[in-house]
Order: sequence, then structure tokens, then C-alpha cells
Amino acid sequence: MERVFNFSAGPSMLPVEVLEQVQTDLVNYPGAGCSVLEMSHRSPSYEQIIDEAQATLRRIMDISDDYAVLFLQGGASMQFSMVPMTLAGRDDTVDYSLTGQFSTKAYKEAGRWCNAVAVASSKEATYSYIPKITPDMLSKDAKYLHICGNNTIFGSCYNTLPDVGDTPLVCDLSSTILGKVFDVNKFDLIYAGAQKNMGPAGLTVVIMKKELLDNEVDPVVPTMLRYKDMAEADSMYNTPPTFAIYFAGEVYKWVEKQGGVAAIEKRNTEKANMLYNAIDNSGIFNNPVAVEDRSIMNVTFVTGNEELDDKFVKEASKVGLITLKGHRSAGGMRASIYNAMPIAGVEKLVAFMDEFEKKNS
Repeated sequence: MERVFNFSAGPSMLPVEVLEQVQTDLVNYPGAGCSVLEMSHRSPSYEQIIDEAQATLRRIMDISDDYAVLFLQGGASMQFSMVPMTLAGRDDTVDYSLTGQFSTKAYKEAGRWCNAVAVASSKEATYSYIPKITPDMLSKDAKYLHICGNNTIFGSCYNTLPDVGDTPLVCDLSSTILGKVFDVNKFDLIYAGAQKNMGPAGLTVVIMKKELLDNEVDPVVPTMLRYKDMAEADSMYNTPPTFAIYFAGEVYKWVEKQGGVAAIEKRNTEKANMLYNAIDNSGIFNNPVAVEDRSIMNVTFVTGNEELDDKFVKEASKVGLITLKGHRSAGGMRASIYNAMPIAGVEKLVAFMDEFEKKNS
């Protein structure tokens, strides 16, 4: 069977060039005499792999020495707990902007530990826009404001970062990291699951100001949830997700070969504009997200008729356009067009949408 165009929100489509390189290295990694899956994380070969992965990520994201880069496990969902337990005490206040399912989950987890405040929310409009935030909206002495940079389920995105004043900014960048250029210096802590733009599931990347590593942490917090311990062990306090880190490192090299994140963003914007234009000029498809808050990673659209939506998804799958069904909480369709999705995939989708509309209008 030929490869299809996979529009899954994650785990998502991966660059074919990287898959082929991984296939070449899989059985016998150059100079190691064994597979990456077999080598010790303490071996010289693996130490080179993880060091090179971090160095490449620092280059393509322009991460200064003021920031630590950690390769952790537990998914972005583990960060929902790790962030408040490390950056705040039990009596402290932390602020959250609720723009979708994952930011809401993060907010609820923080509430288990300390005083979590929802300073903004777009729930009343089914998360179809990004609420504006100004410093006066934030809690006095808030330890941080947490946002979700891109909402995979509802297709909205922080295209402009909120004005937080002196309050530290924490951001879940899982579905947009490496997909568009971000000034890391505007954030105090970034975390991202790998399974969107960086590689297979199992790896979470954390980029944080080194000064935060010295925060006083409640004695009850487990060692595995302490950033300082992870940093002092160079992300190898325990056995790290070795294969996922290796794979991510190969993706970082691929991004660099493409011309870096800026070049990737330009291509992603072209793909997104092509798809949004098709939706906006359609007689049956509609995108519910505020135009200024549209995501270039996850494009949602509906016909307004559930049966027609189901028909679209089934017929698209038959022609090699798979995983277009929207999340159960949003319905309709969702096309995740991450870095590895080629322009040809979006072109084929747009052509299919036009054909489907002619047959079903």
C-alpha cells in the first residue's frame, strides 16, 4: 500500500527523509555496532546523540545559555502537574487562560496543588477565539500565567502573545513548536510533547530559564517532578526515552536542512492559507474560529450536517486522505498540517473538498 496523507493531530505524519534515515540506522547505528534501541544511555555513542540533539534544537530555536533544555517523559500532561509543583508553593496563586481542552486540564491539575485562577476563558464560545489578556487581569503575586499556544482540538492559536507585564509566562507549545518562529526569551518556561512536530510519542521537551531551577520546592514533590534534578543529571536521572530523543534529533537536523524554522513557517503558512481559502470560498464548509486566531497547524471545518461530515471523512479516507474526523468534543473535520505534511497533501485535500462540494451541494 502506498503512503497516504495522514492528517492526524498526533501522533502525526513524520518526514519521510527522517523515517528513511532512521531505517538505515536502526539495526546498526554508525560506529556503535548495535541499534539505538539497544545501546546504553551511558555509552559514548548515545551521549553524542543526546548532546547533538540538544545543540541542534538550541540552534534552530535560538535558545540562549540562559535557558536549560530538558528531555523528559510523561507527555505534556505530566507538565500539567510538574509546572505548578515546581514553580509554586501550596499557598501560592497561579493564573491560567482557558482556550481549549488541554489548557483546562492543566488548570484543573494546578488546582490540586495550589490556588489556580482562570483569568480568561473562551469556553462560552466553544473555544472559537483567543481571549485578550492584559496585566491588570492577572492575580497579584501570581507565580506565572499559563497558556496553551495552539489548540489542536478547536484550531485556535496565540498568534500574538499576551501582555503579562512582569508575570512569568509558561506555555504549552506541543502542537506548534518548530512550526513557527517564537522568541524564546518571551517565555519563562516552554514545554512540548514530541508527537506533533518533533517525532514519535514518548518524549517531552522543556525549555526553561535556568534561574527557575533554584526555586524552593516543597519536600513532598517527587524527584522525578523536579526540574533541577533532571537538569543536574543532563536529562538522564533515569533511563530517558532514548529512541524518541534520537528520532527528535534527526527531525531537528531535518528542520535545519529545510532552512530552519522560519522557512518551515513560511511553508506552513502557505499550506494553511490554501486550506482556509478553500473553506472561506466554499458553499458548504465553514471554519468556526475567529480569523485572527486561526491556527496554521490544525484547521477545523464543518458542514453543519453531521451525516455529511461523516460522509466526507469516509470518502476522503478512500482516496488516501486519512484521519480527518474532528475531535469528539468539536465534531466536524480537522486537518492537522504539521511540518511533515507536504504541500501536495493539502492540494489533494482542497481538490477533494471542491469535488465533494459539487457532488453534495
